[in-house]
Amino acid sequence: MTAAQPLCNLTKNHRIGYFKRLNQNVSSFQRKFVGEVKRCEELERILAYLVQEINRADIPLPEGETSPPAPPLKQVLEMQEQLQKLEVELREVTKNKEKLRKNLLELIEYTHMLRVTKTFVKRNVEFEPTYEEFPPLENDSLLDYSCMQRLGAKLGFVSGLINQGKVEAFEKMLWRVCKGYTIVTYAELDEPLEDPETGEVIKWYVFLISFWGEQIGHKVKKICDCYHCHVYPYPNTAEERKEIQEGLNTRIQDLYTVLHKTEDYLRQVLCKAAESVYSHVIQVKKMKAIYHMLNMCSFDVTNKCLIAEVWCPEADLHELRRALEEGSRESGATIPSFMNTIPTKETPPTLIRTNKFTEGFQNIVDAYGVGSYREVNPALFTIITFPFLFAVMFGDFGHGFVMFLFALLLVLNENHPRLNQSQEIMRMFFNGRYILLLMGLFSVYTGLIYNDCFSKSVNLFGSGWSVSAMYSSSHTPAEQKKMGLWNDSVVRHNRVLQLDPSIPGVFQGPYPLGIDPIWNLATNRLTFLNSFKMKMSVILGIIHMTFGVILGIFNHLHFRKKFNIYLVSVPELLFMLCIFGYLIFMIVYKWLVYSAETSRVAPSILIEFINMFLFPASETNGLYSGQGHVQRLLLAVTALSVPVLFLGKPLFLLWLHNGRSCFGVSRSGYTLVRKDSEEEVSLLGSQDIEEGNNQIEDGYREMMCEEFNFGEILMTQVIHSIEYCLGCISNTASYLRLWALSLAHAQLSDVLWTMLVRVGLRVDTTYGVLLLLPVIALFAVLTIFILLIMEGLSAFLHAIRLHWVEFQNKFYVGAGTKFVPFSFRLLSSKFSDDVA
Repeated sequence: MTAAQPLCNLTKNHRIGYFKRLNQNVSSFQRKFVGEVKRCEELERILAYLVQEINRADIPLPEGETSPPAPPLKQVLEMQEQLQKLEVELREVTKNKEKLRKNLLELIEYTHMLRVTKTFVKRNVEFEPTYEEFPPLENDSLLDYSCMQRLGAKLGFVSGLINQGKVEAFEKMLWRVCKGYTIVTYAELDEPLEDPETGEVIKWYVFLISFWGEQIGHKVKKICDCYHCHVYPYPNTAEERKEIQEGLNTRIQDLYTVLHKTEDYLRQVLCKAAESVYSHVIQVKKMKAIYHMLNMCSFDVTNKCLIAEVWCPEADLHELRRALEEGSRESGATIPSFMNTIPTKETPPTLIRTNKFTEGFQNIVDAYGVGSYREVNPALFTIITFPFLFAVMFGDFGHGFVMFLFALLLVLNENHPRLNQSQEIMRMFFNGRYILLLMGLFSVYTGLIYNDCFSKSVNLFGSGWSVSAMYSSSHTPAEQKKMGLWNDSVVRHNRVLQLDPSIPGVFQGPYPLGIDPIWNLATNRLTFLNSFKMKMSVILGIIHMTFGVILGIFNHLHFRKKFNIYLVSVPELLFMLCIFGYLIFMIVYKWLVYSAETSRVAPSILIEFINMFLFPASETNGLYSGQGHVQRLLLAVTALSVPVLFLGKPLFLLWLHNGRSCFGVSRSGYTLVRKDSEEEVSLLGSQDIEEGNNQIEDGYREMMCEEFNFGEILMTQVIHSIEYCLGCISNTASYLRLWALSLAHAQLSDVLWTMLVRVGLRVDTTYGVLLLLPVIALFAVLTIFILLIMEGLSAFLHAIRLHWVEFQNKFYVGAGTKFVPFSFRLLSSKFSDDVA
């Protein structure tokens, strides 16, 4: 696409073009619009300072409803001049305010110091006494006060404030340095004061140091500086103290007045700046984004025309033309911008159009990797399989219904502004509201299948088991013993009674929907459900993986790699179905053929599956006649598919390479050939054979002769085949997590019911009502935090793993580039965090 005017014309919220960088060899500081980018960064710095000062003054930042357009150059220069003047003025006023505030705090400290030190020493005259007689110095110590007076030494004072935590170390330092020639007096202030330097409110001590001699005085002052003491002059007389106190009170009142007026003026300036700061921030962001895009373009030889190469969806070409025409018309350009479609050899970026419903599922797939151009997108199937596999692990009608109501509440209030501006965790729930909605809905369905609601079963249709048929007085004792019927003795002396479905009238038919509620009373309920859920997990897992292998066939068809279908996909399907597909067949066959009467003679599927690989010498009963021959045939097909999977593709590519020394490539708009792939190099020569097209258009033919590395291709295919063959076993076992997490969820729910609600229901009627209310409240809290949030998060992560590892690696590479168009909508409209 070429443009006669700068692309600043495209100021609308179009999401059409994905710009390509055309000047990668040019340094960032040598590009055409680097000066404009620096100007935008300078404006961002000024705006960041303004937002910081506005927030510090607790002035609300108004956010506009509409997004202002990027301004023209003349308006940008005016805005820059205004913002620079405003910054200089704010910095001067703020500096004066801080200076006034610091002086005020120092004066307040000085008044507190004078008030406290007044009680330390009371003097009416200066300490400069004279003596007419001097006794012999040999009998007096140099440290004696009268001795220092006789020597003519002058008594000095240093007073000030020190931080509470430094008092002890300060006193020790004075004693060690001054060797006891000082007298230190302390007193703690009643209230903490603000530090003029740091602004912190801390506890202070007032000190007064008396010393003799100038040298000791210099040492004392240096120690005070080292400990960051606030030293103030100490008055020598009471009159001087009173005069200083009066002067301080007057200056403090004046400073309060001046500081109040300064703050009022500063607030007025900030309020005026806050009115336009939102539009300025958005405009600067748009300008900077535009100039970044312009720096990715290149100039023609005359340096009068700007050239940009943009990926654009074919369906949006008319929108791009309309945007260029609109931009040229609004800017008043003499030469209109125009667009040309050019052929390219590069692989286009991947654009997957989503809406608010499919966006969450697409994000799950994109977290694994963005698909290549025209690669099968698993997100479409993930919309169903992801919430379903989650629900298999989270199957509970009550818990699923609570999750569904929570997600439904988010969906119905999705336009509420507070939800979009909520905290990170709540925003994460909000962005995945449709995923939660389907997860809860599917959990309601699986909860009905499991007949599990808060660990209890629901009897909606009546049980299909009859207890009365087991107790019959019409049969003789011998018949009762033979048939396993109950009598009075059995009922009285056995705590556990067994129902036999083979006896007529005991089992009247399956429950219409899900598990029969009578299993909730059975002692072998866990054994029955484990067997059912384990087999169900294996069946679902094998179907899921087989579907992934089948989806890979569509990738091979689109990318014109039909040989991969015969040499890779078909052997993979045969390997999967001949072993694990046969396992599903045995499970379903045993369910359908064997009834309650013949269940005791039914063979074990696990033993039969193991015997399939061990070839036992003795013949077993088996599931059906001719089972051994069928299993040998399946093993033979499996054994033959393995060498084809290992060697078929490398040998075919080697045959193609030896068949012609150079390969011609027909390119129509784009190609997915990567020069570093030996498979693709060999594939180039086979495209015409597979498609039956030997005609290559002029201008789209490129001859490519590269070294063919058979060893690398063979090693890659061997690694892939080993990973697939071993992965079929490990991945099938990995789907057993569906059973394990379903069991864990059901048992946790049962434990929570047993330890809380059952205890509350068994209390007598006198205190039961009072106890039941807090018990139910605690049960609801633990249900939400443990079973819904923690167990739900666990099942969510396991469902993601099943899709990423077990399902998507069968067909999805995810090595593409995401289509990220230039759009002002992608710029954040929240400037409080980004700018401040």
